This record gives sequence, structure tokens and C-alpha cells, in this order.
Amino acid sequence: MITPDGTELTLHCPNTGAMTGCATPGDTVWYSTSENIKRKYPHTWELTQTQTGALICVNTLWANRLTKEAIEQGRISELSGYSTLKSEVKYGAERSRIDFMLQADSRPDCYIEVKSVTLAEKDFGYFPDAITERGQKHLRELMNVAAEGKRAVIFFAVLHSAITRFSPARHIDAKYAQLLFEAQRKGGRNSGL
Repeated sequence: MITPDGTELTLHCPNTGAMTGCATPGDTVWYSTSENIKRKYPHTWELTQTQTGALICVNTLWANRLTKEAIEQGRISELSGYSTLKSEVKYGAERSRIDFMLQADSRPDCYIEVKSVTLAEKDFGYFPDAITERGQKHLRELMNVAAEGKRAVIFFAVLHSAITRFSPARHIDAKYAQLLFEAQRKGGRNSGL
């Protein structure tokens, strides 16, 4: 990246997706700077502002941070009423880690997988933006959780200001879309931020 004063910077990008539409030449990039002197790249790419003015959060870590904050503040009614929130809990036959597990004495455990939605086509948002075997694994694991009588939630955090509607990206990963449909049919719930 070249700053307005001509300085060339290499930014760390904590996003493993294709980032389609998030890195168009001429867009404005917003980054943070870490005080940690041990980091190879002290700057982290946080946001893109498109030439049409849309803001896209490309740092996927924010999807989990914002979702956790919303749960803790009771802003997601479907995920309220739990006394404990745990992060990165190991579970499942495929040796996964769930983003969040909610627990309460009188309710089944609730397993929540958060997905960051940044792919936009006009006002439609799509997930995933590339074929995701890891995402497919998460859906299989959540279906198993639901079959055990626990709550299974896939939470699509829309981090693109131009997106007003959402759909699974069948045109990119048909298998993921089919697994999501199957999970919904078997009783899984989806929510969005």
C-alpha cells in the first residue's frame, strides 16, 4: 500500500477469503498500527472504503468481536438468557473449534459459528466468497450438535455497508449452500448482525 505521502507499507491482512470487491485499485484503505515491536508487519488492514463510499471491514477478527459484544449486551434476543459465554471451545467429530458456546443451567448449550460477510453484488451479500471446505466442516459439526439436542447457530455478520440482503453464495460454493439448507431443514437457525 502507498500512503498519501508516498510511503510504501506492507499490511498484515487477517482475511483468508478471496476478498472479492474489497481490494479494488483506487479504494481507500484504513489500517491500524500495533505497538508490538515483535510483529513482522506492524500495520493491519482493517477497512476498505470503496470509490462509491461503501465501508467494508476486511479484518475478519472484527466479526467475532462485534458478535461477542452484541451477545454480551443482549442485543441479539435469540441468543439471550445464557449465563456463560466461552470462546474457541473444542468440539465435534472433525476436531473443530466453535467461535462461541453459550451455557445456562436450565437450557441446552448453544454453539455459535460466526461468518464474516463482505462479498457484495449490488445490495446483496453472499457467503462464502470462495469455496470453503472449513465452512462445510463447520456446518456438518453444527448439524451433529443439533442432532444431540443442543442449539446450533450459524451467525452471518454482515460487515459491508452496502449490503441490505443476504443469501448463501450458491454460485461460488454450491456444496456449502446445500449444507446450509440441510442444516436449516434439520432445525438449525441463522441470525445476522
